[in-house]
Amino acid sequence: MDPRTVAVALAEEAAYPEEPPFHPHGEAPGNPFRERSDAPNHAYDAVRRALELAGLDKANTGTAAWNPLADLIRPSETVVLKPNLVKEFHPRDPLGWRYVLTHGSVIRAVADHVFRAVGPKGRIVIADAPQTDSSFTRIVEVLGLLEVQAFYRERGFELELIDLRQEEWETRSGVVVARHALSGDPRGGVAFDLGASSELAAHRGSGRYYGAFYDEQQVNLHHSGGRHEYLLSGTVMQADVLFSLPKLKTHKKAGVTASLKNLVGINADKNWLPHHTEGNPSTGGDEFPNSDPLRRLERFAARRFRRLALHVPKAGSWLMRQARPVGLSLFGDTENVIRSGNWWGNDTVWRMCLDLNKIAFYGRADGTLRDPGTGRRRHFSLVDGILGGEGRGPMNPDPVESGVVLFGVHPATVDAACVVLMGFDPERVPIVREAFRCERYPLAEWDWRDVRIVSDRDDWSRGLAEIDPEATFHFKPHFGWTGRIERGVRVSA
Repeated sequence: MDPRTVAVALAEEAAYPEEPPFHPHGEAPGNPFRERSDAPNHAYDAVRRALELAGLDKANTGTAAWNPLADLIRPSETVVLKPNLVKEFHPRDPLGWRYVLTHGSVIRAVADHVFRAVGPKGRIVIADAPQTDSSFTRIVEVLGLLEVQAFYRERGFELELIDLRQEEWETRSGVVVARHALSGDPRGGVAFDLGASSELAAHRGSGRYYGAFYDEQQVNLHHSGGRHEYLLSGTVMQADVLFSLPKLKTHKKAGVTASLKNLVGINADKNWLPHHTEGNPSTGGDEFPNSDPLRRLERFAARRFRRLALHVPKAGSWLMRQARPVGLSLFGDTENVIRSGNWWGNDTVWRMCLDLNKIAFYGRADGTLRDPGTGRRRHFSLVDGILGGEGRGPMNPDPVESGVVLFGVHPATVDAACVVLMGFDPERVPIVREAFRCERYPLAEWDWRDVRIVSDRDDWSRGLAEIDPEATFHFKPHFGWTGRIERGVRVSA
């Protein structure tokens, strides 16, 4: 498959099947198992159609011999499936997880074809590091992944489910009150230092980065003095193939979350990851757009409470809970007010995400990096856009019945197609635009304008720049990105 091509399949209906383990309905060319569902499985059909559109194993398309991923994955290999398992809970809709998480039926459909390629001696690992205050147990339950795992094991196929996190947090009123140690990746973590090859190397945020927890010293320790260090999953680094299964959603810090952003979840320690730079643009920061007195007061108070909670956990957490209602009244709710880098001016998070993609491509299991001229890890992407998420993504979006599945063999290419079909401009979304500009450890050797879609829809089957904006979905951006990334919208200075 041409790495500049993205296959986009239309689901017959923007809906998921209800009953795990999500067997296909009716004829299922290339399916290695006999079980069928009495109810339609539009997700399974859309995944199959995307692989057909990609032209994989074209000679056997539509027959029982069809083995589409054999062109990409070899027998006996280990494949990591990396879905978006960010959080099992939607704050406004009990069923909102369907447009927050990669659905189990999409994961099952991809896993069937992967098992067809690797055979019974191969191995699939479903791995992710959800948000730290999420329940991995609950996530796999709502997605039906335990039933999927049991189905495969009964037939002699090995499927692992791994929570890559080292700890899980218990929160009350948005404040961390307890931290529970987890076993993490059974294959440990692998440390990498991109140094001068990091996208953060030319960034002026050193010493002022904020990571995933109150301890700001840890993230800045790993991103100072010329170091740009990341701790990645040993399971992912030892795998032959990384297969991303992201969700089609907007994102408060990155604009969109698809394949490139999805790799935040392959970390062994998220507090090595810079999420934003403290301060405002006038001081080289991207935490807030402006430095008004209220924002300065908020930043001062937040830092003091975070340090108290870090050094005196019980008392500090109690005081934060008492202060939170006052803070919300004075400074506004995060769902309505820009803070913590949740806006188009975040110049930190896209750099971190592209660094992770560099390591995914070029990293070895021993912590060294391949020379770009000697090859890279295979990293494919299939995006669950059957139900997408718009607005306050990634965890509080509104649903979009987009009814699509996108597949490609190159993550940046797939994300460029996602952005265009969402109704956004790739040139205005830094995580996508800059993915085509990385020099050392490149992520693409072409421009996003060279990307072409093949689809069931004729008006999409063309180069990205040639697709009529009126033919796209018009996803509503996160409010911190509104008016900045939409195609056809004039951006003010």
